Amino acid sequence: MAAGAAGGGSWRMGAAERRGRGAETLFRGLLFCVLGCGFCWGNSVERKIYIPLNKTAPCVRLLNATHQIGCQSSMNGDTGVIHVVEKDQDLKWVLTDGPHPPYMVLLEGELFTRELMLQLKGSSRISGLAVAISKPSPAQGFSPGLKCPNDGFGVYSNDYGPQYAHCNGTVWNPLGNGLAYEDFNFPIFLLEDANETQVIKQCYHDHNLPQNGSVPEYPLCAMQLFAHMHAVTNTVTCMRRSSLQTAFSLNPEEVCDALSDYNVWSTLKPINASSKIDPMDEVIIVATRIDSHSFFWNVAPGAESAVASFVTHLAAAEALHKVPDVKTLPRNIMFTFFQGETFDYIGSSRMVYDMEIDKFPIRLDNIYSFLELSQVALRDSSVLWVHTDPVSLRNESIQPQVKTLVEALMTSSVGANVSLQEVNQSQPLPPSSFQRFLRAKHIPGVVLADHRSSFQNRYYQSMYDTAENILMKYPEGLSPEETLDYVTDTAKSLAEVATVVARALYQLAGGTGNTSAIQADPRTVSRMLYGFLIKTNNSWFQSIIKQDLKGLLGDELPQHYIAVTQLVNTTQLVQYVLANLTGTVVNFTKEECLNPEKTPNPEKEMYVYTWAQGSRDPNSTSRVPFCVRSTVHLSKAASPAFELKQWGSTEYSTWTESRWKDIRARIFLVASKELEIITLVVGIAILILSLLATYFINAKAHVLFSSSGDAGAVAY
Repeated sequence: MAAGAAGGGSWRMGAAERRGRGAETLFRGLLFCVLGCGFCWGNSVERKIYIPLNKTAPCVRLLNATHQIGCQSSMNGDTGVIHVVEKDQDLKWVLTDGPHPPYMVLLEGELFTRELMLQLKGSSRISGLAVAISKPSPAQGFSPGLKCPNDGFGVYSNDYGPQYAHCNGTVWNPLGNGLAYEDFNFPIFLLEDANETQVIKQCYHDHNLPQNGSVPEYPLCAMQLFAHMHAVTNTVTCMRRSSLQTAFSLNPEEVCDALSDYNVWSTLKPINASSKIDPMDEVIIVATRIDSHSFFWNVAPGAESAVASFVTHLAAAEALHKVPDVKTLPRNIMFTFFQGETFDYIGSSRMVYDMEIDKFPIRLDNIYSFLELSQVALRDSSVLWVHTDPVSLRNESIQPQVKTLVEALMTSSVGANVSLQEVNQSQPLPPSSFQRFLRAKHIPGVVLADHRSSFQNRYYQSMYDTAENILMKYPEGLSPEETLDYVTDTAKSLAEVATVVARALYQLAGGTGNTSAIQADPRTVSRMLYGFLIKTNNSWFQSIIKQDLKGLLGDELPQHYIAVTQLVNTTQLVQYVLANLTGTVVNFTKEECLNPEKTPNPEKEMYVYTWAQGSRDPNSTSRVPFCVRSTVHLSKAASPAFELKQWGSTEYSTWTESRWKDIRARIFLVASKELEIITLVVGIAILILSLLATYFINAKAHVLFSSSGDAGAVAY
């Protein structure tokens, strides 16, 4: 009996233990179910709390050898109560009177000025800023760039034309307020969608707007901006940290990247890109920039500052390639499109550097003359100004060559709707890529621009330098295809400039034929303006690119900001447009086009072959691809300072862009601090009670979960 009793007691203890374990398992299962449901419902709850702002552009941090510029948020983003500032008087609320700091200011575009921003910068009551884009563009103009662009990196210095250094005598960008070169310790975002701006304003009016002087009550409408930047101080510091990470870490986390991309270039007559041309060969360089910039990251429409000039350049290249005898001209012509010129001439300085160290097929000594297209779209009374360098003109060997160049331009403008006038020879060159070549060697050259002294462009380096700025207008009711082919007055005007340039280049290259037949096509110019300023995803661009590059094309307004790690869309599109306009369609299969070395006499070193996806077949949904043979090449547009690891260089551009992990914006209703504290305390109390309840339930499980059936089991 004793043994039996002992056995029964042991059985009862085992049963109780099993019930306790069963209860614990049941509780854990329920807990996991709750957590799983919470995970599934988390996103749904977040969507109910927050309204994301999807069409925004941040101000990010850029650095150079000496300092940092731009904006950033704290690590976890910055939050503030929204206050709409529509006039200067509204600032008083956020700077002094408002009882709920910090504030997130929604600023109307026309108030986005240097003076106002410096007021906000000096206040601890500001946690961030959202700027509503102004429509129409501010009538007084807006340029966040410098009054003297690329100062210190052009040709003029204490050793070369010191009287012209630092824009002495000529302020090129008088409207430049330097705002994009300030450093702000709070996030600043651009609101690109008017509908989202209206949602924020409605939230403000519903919850935050003071009524009859009374203080608004909680809950209040708030905004949170995430834009934490990893790099600090300057390029020297961030590159050193990145290099240390790369050297000693298995998973390096670099904090900044050099601004870099590729230049696009081609020649009228094919050359071997992998070797050097003959030292006696002469080459005329015609150049433009293809990049722009503004206060906000990747918002760089650049209509007047870049697009109009490189579109004119492309049209001139096409017109020249149609001339029958171009392959027999005594001199070659190189069409060059520089990337990164906004940031202290990245592209042109790299090409000059490569020429100096024999890493480019053309040497500086091969350059016969240099013609640059600067801003050319906003001509006053159809006048185009010819700028020359007053210092090199004193050189007896340079002066006659410059005179020849100017005369060729003047002759080519006869009969055209373009009037060329030469600028006074006591005035220096405007900011231009040509200055980087002059730093290396005296070269005869000119810069064509629509301004005699100060820029005509009132929106230089601005988000407002759009198609409207160069007076592009379309009739209402046109379909996308009709808009693509509609020849605007701006297109006609730029085609006239391209015609003058093409005719002048033909003469300079030694052409003796009748130049009246050389004519740029206004329809092509119109197509390019539409593609580069309004919509890249159009039927023409679709037909000339590779099939695997369809991602280049989008329905958003195209932007022309230089990148850091990959080819910029603008660079690739200029590359394919240039190949299409100047190349030849050859009867190659796809395999032969992609592998031309397998075909007899491919002249692979002389040409580049591109398999374009072609236009849609009218009788089906498929496309008709074709192979283009051209002389279009890419070359690095990365500052030599990073090649040489001279991160503190004053000779070359040292601009870098900070890295970041998360950039986003959202709005939500925020409760008072008192309510947040009460909610926290109640939550902690409930958690403690839940833990205590769980402990006691688990400890008393053998009692709580016992049943009458247990006694019968024991008796058995």
